[in-house]
Amino acid sequence: MSIDEREFFHQATVRICGSLEIEQAMMECFQYLKDFIPMDEMIMNHYDPDLFAVRCVARATAENAQKVNRIIPMPRYLKDDVVKREEGTQEVVVINRPDREPVRRLVWDALEVAHSSLLILHLCIGGVPLGGVTVRASGYDRYTGEHARLLALLHDPFAVAAANIHEHEEVLRLKDLLNDENRYLKNELRHVSGDTIIGAEFGLKHVMQMVRQAAPSDTPVLLLGETGVGKEVIANAIHYSSPRSDGPFIKVNCGAIPDALMDSELFGHEKGAFTGAVSKKRGRFERAHGGTIFLDEIGDLPMQAQIRLLRVLQQKEIERVGGTETISLNIRIIAATHRNLENMVTAGTFREDLWYRLSVFPIRIPPLRQRREDIPMLADHFLRRKSGELKLKTIPPLAPGAMDRLTACPWKGNVRELENVVERALLRYKNGPLLFDPEPCVSREETHGDGASGDGSIKLDDVIFKHIEGILNRTGGKINGSDGAADLLGVHPSTLRNRMKKLGIPYGRNR
Repeated sequence: MSIDEREFFHQATVRICGSLEIEQAMMECFQYLKDFIPMDEMIMNHYDPDLFAVRCVARATAENAQKVNRIIPMPRYLKDDVVKREEGTQEVVVINRPDREPVRRLVWDALEVAHSSLLILHLCIGGVPLGGVTVRASGYDRYTGEHARLLALLHDPFAVAAANIHEHEEVLRLKDLLNDENRYLKNELRHVSGDTIIGAEFGLKHVMQMVRQAAPSDTPVLLLGETGVGKEVIANAIHYSSPRSDGPFIKVNCGAIPDALMDSELFGHEKGAFTGAVSKKRGRFERAHGGTIFLDEIGDLPMQAQIRLLRVLQQKEIERVGGTETISLNIRIIAATHRNLENMVTAGTFREDLWYRLSVFPIRIPPLRQRREDIPMLADHFLRRKSGELKLKTIPPLAPGAMDRLTACPWKGNVRELENVVERALLRYKNGPLLFDPEPCVSREETHGDGASGDGSIKLDDVIFKHIEGILNRTGGKINGSDGAADLLGVHPSTLRNRMKKLGIPYGRNR
């Protein structure tokens, strides 16, 4: 039979390299080659030099093709012979009958191919052995030198396909590993941040009811409340209680991104879109595809970004900076702010249409002073967590009345301030009962309210004395520096010391 070798090579190569799915490639290749080379089965092997073994990765017959994972170990005494045979050779080995030659006999027995003839094509690239392709036909003396020559023509496409399939399988393995690590890290982050919300059954009971109502849908949620009340914690609860919990949860602090970089950070950019855009970059919205994006401090968003955000809410699509391609998104938006957005709409600094889109389901989180019943639980939670972070052997016992004093504080900084007070007390802790810094418990009315000192005096010197004492307690007696008392009071350190000396307030070592 006359064969056009160029056409044979072309058609076989198209089938061998036509798919990264090894079963499909093997099946199509088998169906084509059986018209030129007798075969009942075709097997692809991968050579593993570390294990000094051959691994069967796929088998194809006239009926089907399938992946296999069978290891054929090689005896150590055959190592030199096998390596010599594998390295640098493209020769097709013909085995028409059982052979006393040890390597051929080993292959024959391992493949369980009694009463069959074999063609074995060794594959290598750049002298590195990859494995081989074995063709089997039932019966003895089925193969000739012409069959071996035709199979040898296909060494390069078989070698490329074997290398590509091996790399593809490695990529899939690493992808599965990455997904597994990602799930593990998400669980760890949730464990660190807390799986339960302190106060869910007490001060935040109404809030958690609204969280349960909002979680199942994709409706935008607007979280309102003072700084430090835990808006990010509530956003976490909404995301991880929703059907999107397995998707990404992307957090964006709109107030921390410079206006010039806002569009690029949120929507991404194309290469060359502006000076410094040396490569294409996905924005935060694209990264949140399939999950939730949390826009904290939405009131700090510049007007231009507000316009583009409105398009995301309306059409669920974006365009990268400098790009023309429209990118569809599947995301949920949760926004948060401590500002009064209605007043900002009236002042013209926040778009009215965006306000209506975001406030479909508003949730107002009460400040800590309005849910004092949660303070003991929060303080205990922070004591345990911070003691672990600071590697304290035991959790310090509280001084008598310490918890009552915390409960009576006004907590202008809310939960975040309480956490800082607990951590500061643990950092200063030596031994004995744990005492909390009293300064946070000095209310604004005590220092600025009616101009009177704590003992009822309305003399100016008494008011100044009390105010300076409060600031010194806050700074731990520190006067100089960016966080010193002089800086907080807006006076020169020498001026403050002179005033303290006049009022009889000790400082330095005397204090």
